[in-house]
Amino acid sequence: MTDTAAHTDWQTWQHSWDRQQQWYLPDREERFRTMLDTVEALVGPEPLVLDLACGTGSISDRLLTRFPNARSVGVDLDPALLTIARGHFADESRVRFVSADLRDPDWPARLPHQRFDAVLTATALHWLRTEELATLYGRIAGLVRDGGVFLNADHMPDERTPRINAAAHAYDKARRAREKEAGAQDWTEWWRAAAADPALAAAVAERDRIFGAPADDHADGQLQSPAWHARALLDGGFAEARTVWASPSDAMVLGLR
Repeated sequence: MTDTAAHTDWQTWQHSWDRQQQWYLPDREERFRTMLDTVEALVGPEPLVLDLACGTGSISDRLLTRFPNARSVGVDLDPALLTIARGHFADESRVRFVSADLRDPDWPARLPHQRFDAVLTATALHWLRTEELATLYGRIAGLVRDGGVFLNADHMPDERTPRINAAAHAYDKARRAREKEAGAQDWTEWWRAAAADPALAAAVAERDRIFGAPADDHADGQLQSPAWHARALLDGGFAEARTVWASPSDAMVLGLR
């Protein structure tokens, strides 16, 4: 680690990421709370968790705060977000981070554990195409112990309700505009600020080589309905699957092994 990185306030970067995400997802904390409620109900308060596509470690941060005896492994491909995560959790022995591409069939071999009590992810897998996500669900099923859980909270629109969808989209667009005028930072602005920080500049440049510029992120992704996700989890090897939380545009699906 460089001297610049060693003296960077990683907590400030972590919090700025959370604020930027909260602008897009005003119910973000609600979905995290529901996610952890479900984990506690089904696998108890001392879980070994795989924080999938972890970003800066937002799920792990809330997990370890709520459950002092929990442990977490965060996996992501984004070098900039992993840099923030590793800095933020530098003094935390309960979490480890792994760099891996979830489209690589061998990515589970990079993990320090073969089975987890819970695999958790939020607003991260929508960048995969439908067939890629179905394949990933099968691999995830192989990482969850019997009786363990997988929870995915993400954009899951229901095409059967076009008028509801349109009204929810218009409402959210107006909300974002108001908050943006009040000074909220959007995705592109956040990445521009990250690139300007000497402690993150090299990692952001590497990220751009992997994914393209932030404006191009997730350009090939596809969205599926909650019902599709539940069916895909069952097809992938989970014993039960259903929606456990929803907003007008997003949902959280649970797979139980």
